Amino acid sequence: MMNQFPKGFLWGGATAANQLEGGYDQGGKGLNLADVLPGGKVRYSIISNPGFDFKMDKEQFHYPNHEAIDFYNRYKEDIALFAEMGFKAYRMSIAWSRIFPKGDEEAPNEEGLAFYDRVFDELHKHGIEPVVTISHYEIPLHLITEYGGWRNRKVVGFFDRCARTLFNRYKNKVKYWMTFNEINGAILHPILGLGFSPDSEETRLQESLQGLHHQFVASSMAVKAGHDIIPGSQIGCMLVYAPVYSIDCQPANVMHALQEEQMFNYLCGDVQVRGEYPAFTKRFFKENGIELDIQDGDLELLKQHTVDYIGFSYYMSRTEKKVKTDEEKASGNIFSGVKNPFLQASEWGWEIDPEGLRISLNQLYDRYRVPLFIVENGLGAVDKVEEDGSIKDHYRIDYLREHIQAMGEAIEDGVDLIGYTSWGCIDLVSASTGELSKRYGFIYVDKHDDGSGTLERKKKESFYWYQNVIATNGSEL
Repeated sequence: MMNQFPKGFLWGGATAANQLEGGYDQGGKGLNLADVLPGGKVRYSIISNPGFDFKMDKEQFHYPNHEAIDFYNRYKEDIALFAEMGFKAYRMSIAWSRIFPKGDEEAPNEEGLAFYDRVFDELHKHGIEPVVTISHYEIPLHLITEYGGWRNRKVVGFFDRCARTLFNRYKNKVKYWMTFNEINGAILHPILGLGFSPDSEETRLQESLQGLHHQFVASSMAVKAGHDIIPGSQIGCMLVYAPVYSIDCQPANVMHALQEEQMFNYLCGDVQVRGEYPAFTKRFFKENGIELDIQDGDLELLKQHTVDYIGFSYYMSRTEKKVKTDEEKASGNIFSGVKNPFLQASEWGWEIDPEGLRISLNQLYDRYRVPLFIVENGLGAVDKVEEDGSIKDHYRIDYLREHIQAMGEAIEDGVDLIGYTSWGCIDLVSASTGELSKRYGFIYVDKHDDGSGTLERKKKESFYWYQNVIATNGSEL
């Protein structure tokens, strides 16, 4: 393969604070959403259904995010390993409740701010560019229990205060920002993205879309503040993206697939990049009884302060059929369609479709014509430590090789792609199930679903493979 990646391409890895930091009660941090989500299969049931009370029950459940992989105390060791791989960028998030423990305070927590100062300084020491998500599934618990999460317009102001605090503090250390992680996923799982459990399944859509509107307003406020406070900064949105295929060429199925793609893939992108609600929402809102509380000035704000780039996660495509049976359903990353007969699946049932990444890049760039940044992609799998201590994860190498080849093809197609940060570059806690056995990393962490483990770090075979990919700027895969 010829070198198809531009000079200065941002190769690296990605994590989220709540999934690797641990230290949940250290440094003045307050409790957040992730701290009250138990580990194991019960977690997915909680985030998928109404009725969660956001309380901990340590007698019944284990809470793996409390310690996670202890990045809070081991960040220097981990960043040194990222540097050894050759990372140009590290996509991370800031735990909102480290900065404002309850979320509604007037003044920030200095210990929390100082922690991220140390992290950014360590990254810069190794020549690694931080790419920072402001809110990544970790809204302060107090904002959930006292205000009802993003359903409440007051949370917009609390987020604005947090964003401005971060921009002012780190204006000389962070250039690339993203406002909300996988913002469109909130339509399906408002607990993770919007910090509330719907009153009922019947009210979920109305509540979620109102919460999303509040996040759109908050995002535009952050774009404005970021540009004012940090000249030359790049403020992006972040979507979970999956191209939607029709199961066949029956027009009813094709139309169904198009409508699914519009609402899931393009609603949030259109508002944040084009600055307005797309035309298809008028009919959707009417037919579903959606009435948004849009305040004076909201639509002007959205139009005037759009994002500079699109960050997105890509794990799989999605195949749709208008009428489907339970037997036909496929597993997926917060969404599911029907099984695609042309694709293989991971151990967790996620279908593997590298060509879908090329399709996604072309679709996004054709629609928006802003730079794109793949900030999550990877294979969750069970890794075995051999008797000699090695981890031979050839399956991960194969997965990543095919997806990086697809990226190269998309660049040849004319797509402006600025970077790639592989998800879970070091093993961490799964967001959807709280598992540690679902590993994505180039770096193995000796930590297990039952809480046991030494936290020792080990390099997998993929570590050395990715090291060479970065060293050759993608020309050797």
